[in-house]
This record gives sequence, C-alpha cells and structure tokens, in this order.
Amino acid sequence: MVRPVTKNLPALLGFLIAIGPVSTDMYLPAFPDIARDLGSAAAPQYSLAAYFTGLAIGQMTMGALSDRLGRRGPLLAGLLIYTLATIGCLVSWDMRSLVVFRFLSALGAAAGTILPRAMVRDLADGPAAAKLLSKLMLVMGVAPITAPMLGAIVVSFASWRMIFGICALYGLIALVLTWFYLPDTLPLARRTRLGMGAVLVRYAGIARERAFITHATVGMFNAAALFAYLAATPQIFINLYGWHVVGYALLFGFNSIAYIGFSQINPWLASRYGIAPVINMAVLSLLGACALLAVLALHPLGALPIAGGLLLCEAGFGLLTPNALVGAMSRHQAHAGSASALFGTLQYTGGALAGLLVGVLADGTAKPMAFVMLACALGALLAARARPSLVFAPAE
Repeated sequence: MVRPVTKNLPALLGFLIAIGPVSTDMYLPAFPDIARDLGSAAAPQYSLAAYFTGLAIGQMTMGALSDRLGRRGPLLAGLLIYTLATIGCLVSWDMRSLVVFRFLSALGAAAGTILPRAMVRDLADGPAAAKLLSKLMLVMGVAPITAPMLGAIVVSFASWRMIFGICALYGLIALVLTWFYLPDTLPLARRTRLGMGAVLVRYAGIARERAFITHATVGMFNAAALFAYLAATPQIFINLYGWHVVGYALLFGFNSIAYIGFSQINPWLASRYGIAPVINMAVLSLLGACALLAVLALHPLGALPIAGGLLLCEAGFGLLTPNALVGAMSRHQAHAGSASALFGTLQYTGGALAGLLVGVLADGTAKPMAFVMLACALGALLAARARPSLVFAPAE
C-alpha cells in the first residue's frame, strides 16, 4: 500500500532525479583507474558517452509510457533495470562490457531523470513550477557535491568497482521509496491510449511547437556545455595538472555548491523579472564565462584560472536548466511525460555529442573543452533569441 508523501514530495522527487548525477559524478575521479584496469585510455570516455546515449533513448521510451500508463509503473520498472545493470557495471570485465552495462543502466535511470519533472508539470506551471523545480534541484544538488568526494574516497582506499556497488544500492533505495511513498500524479482521465505510430506523431508535433523547440534547444546547448565540462575535467585536473583525486572532487563539489546557489535564487528572479528575462541574462552570463575560459585555455596560467572560469559558468548552468524546462513544457500539460522525455533526449544527445567531441579533439590541454563549451554557449544564445513570448499563471 502506498503511503503518499505531501510535504516531503520535493525531497523524494529530488532524490529520484539525483540518480543522474550520482551515476555520472561519482565515477569521474575514477577515470584514470578505469582506463588503467581495463587497458584502454578511451574506456571512461566511451562509457560516459554510452550512458548519455542510453539516457537519450530511454527518456523517449519512458516519457511515452508514462503518458499512457501513468508515472509510477514506468518509474518502478526503470529503477529496477538501473539497479540490475549497475550491478553488471560492478562485475564488468573489459571496456566493451562496461560500455554495454552503462548503456543499459542509463535506459533505466532515464525514468528517474524525466518522470519526476513530468510529475512537477502534472502539479504546477509557470513560476510555481519553477519554484517546485528549484526545490527539487536543492535536493538533487547534494549529489554533485557529495558524489565526487565519495568517489574520490573510494578509489583512494578500494577498487573503482565499489563505486558501482554504491550506485546500485542507491537505485535499490530509490526503488523502495518509490514503491512505498510515491503515488501517481497522472489521473486516469488524463492518460493517453496511443499506439507507436501515434506516439511518434505526438513527438513530431511537440518538436514543431515553437515554444518547445526553442526552449529545448537552449536546454540542449546548456547541457552540452555542462557535459563537455564533465567529460574533460578529470583529464585536465588529474592528468594535466597532477591534482589528487580528492582535490578534483573538492573542486567539483565547490562548483556544485555554486550551481545550487544559482538554482535557488531562480524562483525569486523568475517571480520578480519573469522567466524570459532570466533566460536572456543566464545565456549572456554563460557566453561570457565560456569566452573567458577559451582565452584562459589559449594562454594557460595554470589550474586555478581554469577552475575560476568553470565556476563562472555555473550561473548559466543553474539558471538555464529550470527555466528552459518550464518554457519548453508550458503548452504541454496534456502530455507532460512526452514533452519532458523529448526535452531530456535533446539534452543528453547534445551531451553525448559534446563529450565525444571533447574526446576526439583531446590534445592534453583545456582548449578542446573550452572551445566546445564556447560553441555551445553561442548555440544557446541563438536559440534564446528565437523564443516566442509566453504567459504563465502567477506563482502561489
């Protein structure tokens, strides 16, 4: 029997969304160990790209299923798949097996990534939805702070495989909490009964809607810049500048605190100035930070200036994510699961491509990361300029 939470709903949904950063950020400090143990310098990069690809594909599937079956069933199924596949990562024996299990785990994690956001849209819109999303991000934001530190501690005293054991335990806890405490937020009357062909038509219709595609493209380029940062920084700070894994984890955690801080002032900014002006400000902030980072990469002054440039990027990351999502989903309450899925698919497709591009262009410096991030910031600016005006209900 489900004992639905009310007051603590943002905490529970935030815990579920955090499965994403837990699954990526915790094993970043282990990249050098994974490459050495599996005999492939590319193994970590390929496994991260496989994870992003699995998230992109899984979100399309989970979104459509949740609009048809409700949020709760697909969420439970996804968490089960994630937990089992993560155990597979723990016992992986070579690069290929790790890549396959990471892909499968991402298919399941996709449910935890998008369905809580669809639940937010089931319950709220406009600034009210931005406020609820920011509460989720406060809870979710604990993961990027603690996960790299925990991963660094693990690889300092044990095998990198233990990281996947911890991730599997996290998935199991999420599964239990969902089973006992999370009700379905999509009433039977609002569920769809669409076949595969109709689902594809729905996705095409959502993608053609201007408010969705422009805001989603902003979110895609923002995520691509962030994932380029994720893919490149272990090599830059651990290999290039010789930082200890704990030092890298502390840097990552400090930047995550900045990310949370900006996401938490977002409700006040959105209520006072509106979502559209906040997006405009955040895009310009991200572009300026990435331009500075590119200059620093061309004229290297050491690790700390690069770290400072990345810190400045957190303003754009923290403000663009919730506002782009609210703007994209503003006209899609009737099929919030599909809209959330398509938004997430674009995010992780962009992330996978950016991560692979950073790997292909890798030259042992910070330049590939910096210029990929700058290109993404320019793309976000162009998409933001193409958005239509939207009117939201006032926040309660």
